[in-house]
Amino acid sequence: MTELKEVLLEATKEAGRIILQYFDGVFKIDHKEGINNLVTEVDKLAETRIIEVIRAAYPRHSIISEEIGELMKPSDYKWIIDPIDGTVNFAHGVPICCVSIGLMHEGNLILGAVYNPMMNELFFAEKGKGATLNGNPIKVSSNNNFKTAFMVTGFPYNWSEYTEHPIKVFERIVLEGLPVRRLGSAAIDLCWVACGRFDGFWEFNLKPWDCAAGYLIVEEAGGRVTTFSGKEYDVFDKETLATNGLIHEDMIKVINRR
Repeated sequence: MTELKEVLLEATKEAGRIILQYFDGVFKIDHKEGINNLVTEVDKLAETRIIEVIRAAYPRHSIISEEIGELMKPSDYKWIIDPIDGTVNFAHGVPICCVSIGLMHEGNLILGAVYNPMMNELFFAEKGKGATLNGNPIKVSSNNNFKTAFMVTGFPYNWSEYTEHPIKVFERIVLEGLPVRRLGSAAIDLCWVACGRFDGFWEFNLKPWDCAAGYLIVEEAGGRVTTFSGKEYDVFDKETLATNGLIHEDMIKVINRR
């Protein structure tokens, strides 16, 4: 596990170095599906470097990454990569974006790292060994009063595929009188739940690279992550609810209220 951790952290920091080098500078911006779903040349540069680091150490491991897709190998290990989570923020010079890399072994997440180089914050978790921020242990908040919870969320680019409009869920939370923030990076949202800055987070239609590392970091920090109905979570699910665990059932009730 030590070598896996070292490769994970090297890949994360190398990508962070590239992001920091180009941040608030000049670079090419393209569009994926939807006018506001951006990709920059820096996403691709960071992704290439991450894969180079992983392939140098583990050429037979599988990889799934946001920009390049799946590089499948007959392996029990799968690296799940988002070279820049929060690309829209990055493209506009907003320093809330990050590298996110998770590692699965036989379908279970065992390592995760999320790094925001602009804020110099590196979150890390190893299965069964807790979570850290810049090497210091972190824990979720101890707030058990839902009425005073501090929440964070995000919105999908495409709304049409949902039976219930995500704004309706957002409205129910806001009508509870709760403060809600929208940062633009699900990986950072999850990490900020893990270190107690937020009490809870929910979002529709995340991709595995958005949430794999953050999911492990929340759980290892003592939090809880499920679907909106409270079912056991999988990073390929389309509903993500993460809390300190103490307000989780209250969140499930409000999200599902009709």
